[in-house]
Amino acid sequence: MLWGGAIIQLFTCMPAHFDTDAEDAKLKSLREQEEEDLARLLSDKYGIPYTDLTLIPVNADALRVISEVDAKAAQAVAFEKNGKHLSVALRSTEPDATRLLLEQLDTQGYIVEKFLISERGLNFALTKYADLSYAEQSKEGTFTINGTDSGSLSTITELKAHLDDALGAKKTAQVSHIFEGVLTSALAMKASDIHFEPEETVVRMRMRLDGQLTEVYTFDPHVYRLIESRIKILSGLKLNVVTRAQDGRFTVAVQGTDIEIRTSIIPGNYGESIVMRILDPNAINHSLNDLGIHPKLLERLATEIHRPNGMLLTTGPTGSGKTTTLYTFLQEVHTPEIKIITIEDPVEYHLPGIVQTQTDGADYTFATGLRSILRQDPDVIMVGEIRDAEVAEVAVQAALTGHFVFTTLHTNDAAGAFPRLFDLGVDPKTIPSAVSVAMAQRLIRTLNPETRTMRATTDQEKELIKHVFAPLADSSLIPTSIDQVGAEGPDGTGYKGRVGVYEAIFMDDQLAEFLRTAPSASDIAKEAVRQGFLTMAQDGILKALAGQTTLEEVFRVIDPPRH
Repeated sequence: MLWGGAIIQLFTCMPAHFDTDAEDAKLKSLREQEEEDLARLLSDKYGIPYTDLTLIPVNADALRVISEVDAKAAQAVAFEKNGKHLSVALRSTEPDATRLLLEQLDTQGYIVEKFLISERGLNFALTKYADLSYAEQSKEGTFTINGTDSGSLSTITELKAHLDDALGAKKTAQVSHIFEGVLTSALAMKASDIHFEPEETVVRMRMRLDGQLTEVYTFDPHVYRLIESRIKILSGLKLNVVTRAQDGRFTVAVQGTDIEIRTSIIPGNYGESIVMRILDPNAINHSLNDLGIHPKLLERLATEIHRPNGMLLTTGPTGSGKTTTLYTFLQEVHTPEIKIITIEDPVEYHLPGIVQTQTDGADYTFATGLRSILRQDPDVIMVGEIRDAEVAEVAVQAALTGHFVFTTLHTNDAAGAFPRLFDLGVDPKTIPSAVSVAMAQRLIRTLNPETRTMRATTDQEKELIKHVFAPLADSSLIPTSIDQVGAEGPDGTGYKGRVGVYEAIFMDDQLAEFLRTAPSASDIAKEAVRQGFLTMAQDGILKALAGQTTLEEVFRVIDPPRH
């Protein structure tokens, strides 16, 4: 009886139901983890980076490079393609079929970056061949946006909701959907840059909207690593390089327009920081009248840029719109009878009918490139930036020998362009014959015409306005009423778009004589007052008085003259 009672007690203690499904799932998960661990060990052995294709989207254009039959035979799948750069995932480098495939890709001109994957990852990627007949082949080296409605992502609030929904699905395959949404929204909001900034527990994403960095979203570090991999692959960068800076580029196709994205990655304390600069070709489709240049200055500039020889210098900090201004000038002077060549670092926008060249930092520098350009018999030359004495000297000589040169300098104002040339070693006696115009510019935010209002100026503001305009030689440009200025709407979000504020100094006999003594920038500015053109501060105040912007915005960008 005791033995029988023990048996009864034993069965009583056993669970009523053994969950075989849960155990099977657990065993399957363990086996998959063992596969991935083995792939990582082989990765270390062969010195080839590991990847998991169940987590990274497989690009249809890349998949087409290797046929399904060859992929199965070689146990290899191409998963990303950017021009001739091809990312290929391998089970092993040993099989003859694998080596033969890699040789064929090399013969076809592909630059192959190899990755090791598990058998599970390979089988998952092979299933993607079934979807090829439904996938549209995109233009070489181009990321096509077509799955997201840009009209629904035109505000930060809408983008946040989109990202919350995508991340709520908790599917790593959503990374393409997330990244596409970010790009689509950035383009809809006319952002100039997208910044990913890893911190200790989150990764912050900010966008530069109307020149101001604006916080948009924070990602979990795990999600960011997937986004980072996607960006690196698209930009033709190495996934396994995380301790040094990398620069790349890719193209986004949106409704028939190709928009170039410049990618910059630098290592940081908590991961790699990424900045993507958006170069929308529509940003340079401006006429001279669209730039916001005051009519008096615009009339004079329109004459100066058509001279057969000379130099126009435009100055200002990075992001002040210098490139857009010069490209607009080039388009204005371009005719079939004129040969225009540019040398840039890098070429930011492509202009039809104009020969554009790019420095490589080694053999083809600004100086060597400029000398080569002069042998091509151009009428007009654009030099992206005068950075050193050699470039300055060659550019000045070009302006003296029958060419018109457009170029830029990094100085604070128009008067500062001349001392900068002195510092670079240019002979002060040659500058008057070479330089026709020295300009300076900034970009200020403009008020939304649908929500902007006007407010009364304070007594202190009136005194400042009077002080700023006091030196102006042309009294017709002094505002007659300073009682009201532009103001934001009641919601405090009244800015939309940007416009330039400008100043310029033109070469004349009196200024030429004055420059022979290599005077300071402040002395040159005082001498140029007699020409009667607006300074940037005066130009900005006139725009505020007209309701285009606010005084706060003007003096955020431009230092008011001191009493």
